[in-house]
Order: sequence, then C-alpha cells, then structure tokens
Amino acid sequence: MVALSNKMGVSVAERSHYEELARQLSAVGAVKRRVARLLPAECPSGSAAVLALLDRYGEMRISRLAELLAVDLSVTSRHVAHAAGCGWIERSPDPDDGRSRILRLTPAGVAQLGELSRRTTDLFAHYLEDWSDDDVGRLNALLARLRASVGDCRTARTPA
Repeated sequence: MVALSNKMGVSVAERSHYEELARQLSAVGAVKRRVARLLPAECPSGSAAVLALLDRYGEMRISRLAELLAVDLSVTSRHVAHAAGCGWIERSPDPDDGRSRILRLTPAGVAQLGELSRRTTDLFAHYLEDWSDDDVGRLNALLARLRASVGDCRTARTPA
C-alpha cells in the first residue's frame, strides 16, 4: 500500500485521513455483528443474505447467487439448503439446463425478509435516534459513493 500511496502522491495529512478511514471501516464489522445478533436464531446472516439477494435480483441459479454473495459455491449451497428447509425459497429445475436449479423466494421467504427488515430498521432507528434525518441521509450517500468508488468485491478494480 505504501508504494501505491507514494505513486499516487498522497500527502501526510491525506494519508492520516485514509488510515483513519481504514480503522473506521474495520470497526463497522462490530456494527454488522450487532445486526446479525438481532436476527432470529432460525435465520442466520447467510440465509438472510440469500433472501435479500433473491428479493433484489429475482430468481437465479445458485452459481449466480454464489457470485453475488462473493463466497464459495459450497458455502452458498449450505445457505440455500437452510433457507429451502425453512420454506423461504424454492428450487425448481432450470428449463434451459435440467442439471441446474432456479432459486426463487416463496411467500414465506418474503414474509421472513419483511420481518428481518423491520428488525434492522428498528435497530438503526433506536441506535441513531439522536441523528438528524440529514445525517442519516448523508451517511447513506457517502457509503454509496464509497462503494461506487471502490467497486464491488465481485469485480476487482486495481488502482492506476
């Protein structure tokens, strides 16, 4: 990272800001763990991620889901098996390839996702009750901008 910083001409002052950003982003893991502890025991974070991605992107093959989760296919298979066992998703034969399955949310999965969303929204509303709407909006905008600048973990971007 030092070589990248020197090559990019980062000043000492800027460097300290970036170092603090790295520390803050690392600490966000504690927030994610707190949110995960809020999830019901029957819906661990991996299953919640499966439901959220199927809701956002629609039906898909497990290989696409593994790509979106940015985890190994075997890990994705375990999450899918759990969600299917709970009745939150269904696996149907892929009409284009009988060896593959298409995953889709069930009405029970939509309901479970709604409950998860309610819980996380309530959690953030509780912990950020002293934040203004503008502050929350700015945080959302800055996090979205950070993601856009850095890129998605599934599509590696290398610095110039």
